[in-house]
Amino acid sequence: MFYHNRRDFIKTSGSVFGAAALGELMFGCRQEKTPGSSKWDGFKYAMCNESMAELSWAEQCRIVGNAGYRGIEIATFTLVTEDVQEITAAKRKEMVSTMINAGIECAGLHWLLASPPKGLHFTTPDAAVRQKTIAYLDKLIDFCSDLGGSCMVFGSPRQRSTRGISVEEAKKYFVEGLARVADHAQERRVKILVEPLGKSTTDVVNTLTEALELAGQVNHPAVQIMFDFNNTVDETEPFDVLLRKYYNHIHHVHVQEMGGKHLGTGTAVDDYVKAFQTLKDLRYGKWISLEVFDFSPGGKRIAEESMRVLKQIEGKLA
Repeated sequence: MFYHNRRDFIKTSGSVFGAAALGELMFGCRQEKTPGSSKWDGFKYAMCNESMAELSWAEQCRIVGNAGYRGIEIATFTLVTEDVQEITAAKRKEMVSTMINAGIECAGLHWLLASPPKGLHFTTPDAAVRQKTIAYLDKLIDFCSDLGGSCMVFGSPRQRSTRGISVEEAKKYFVEGLARVADHAQERRVKILVEPLGKSTTDVVNTLTEALELAGQVNHPAVQIMFDFNNTVDETEPFDVLLRKYYNHIHHVHVQEMGGKHLGTGTAVDDYVKAFQTLKDLRYGKWISLEVFDFSPGGKRIAEESMRVLKQIEGKLA
């Protein structure tokens, strides 16, 4: 039932200024790789595990590895009944071994605050709930790092929307919460990435400009942003322009057909070519992760058909 509701509200989900310059001012960060600066090893693809949640961890990893992906991105709620601490240190080591045996690694986590556990909310005016949620985010940082993941995508629209307060007040709580876990994330070599989401899913942070502004208020190297093709509905510029403008601070990419189905069910094979060309020109070496919201075809078919499209897109690049 959760999957159905989640898919429905995501599927119902295009003004940006020179935020790259703003980001440099806020973060003092430099682009890790510039065009022509070094050898490029190609795109690094991962797949989110939700479409395979009914399968064992070993089977999930096998499907992802056999389809040609190099990583798996984890929605933690699919693995627990109440809390991530159910996954003991020994179990985490076993999960890593399973990934290694499948020829993949952990790309990171997403859907950080989706239930279980119940009752989490990052921007509520209820201080006790915020504290509980921040504490759980700290636990997720350890889980991500223990599995070798490098990033945590902060989407979770329902757990960051306003609750009887203004958007600006919600953003203030958002910044405060991220600031409280940023040092821990840096110590564990994990980046927390603010994900812009469409206005139909949340009223807090809907564009890359807003995401970068919020991360800039935290002003910590462990807090950055990411790009999701499906979540550009409130942007006014093309994919390739957005990617180039915000590239210095984009540390992860989610890909799927617009609307949320797996690649090959829509027009991404043509529509995303300029965006992928931009990523190639910029020597993008971080994860490109397949995240879909219609699980009905099954994980194996989603993985294989999407990988074929990714390779078709690559074949069209200069």
